[in-house]
Amino acid sequence: MVALLETLLKMEGFQVFAIQADGDVPAEIRIIEPDLLFLDVHFGQQSGLDIVESVRGNRDFDEVRIVMTSGLDLREECLQRGADSFVLKPFMPDDLLSAFKAVLP
Repeated sequence: MVALLETLLKMEGFQVFAIQADGDVPAEIRIIEPDLLFLDVHFGQQSGLDIVESVRGNRDFDEVRIVMTSGLDLREECLQRGADSFVLKPFMPDDLLSAFKAVLP
């Protein structure tokens, strides 16, 4: 799925970096300096909700936009924890692209 999303986003002109599911997301963000983080609520052994709180708790990452996704409708919880947008799975590529474009400057 990650490879498919990478291909789609690259075709749309995005520069894409995939972070390992068990990696240190804040450390990776510090290195990559992304404009947007697309994060699943279930991120390997980690909780995407905990990750988004960690990112939002660091002032260095204030400019990073976060779009979260899940197969469960966790929109309100994701937004309360600090996500800028939420996309319910399964989603159409256009829905994902619209969510990205809506949060990016």
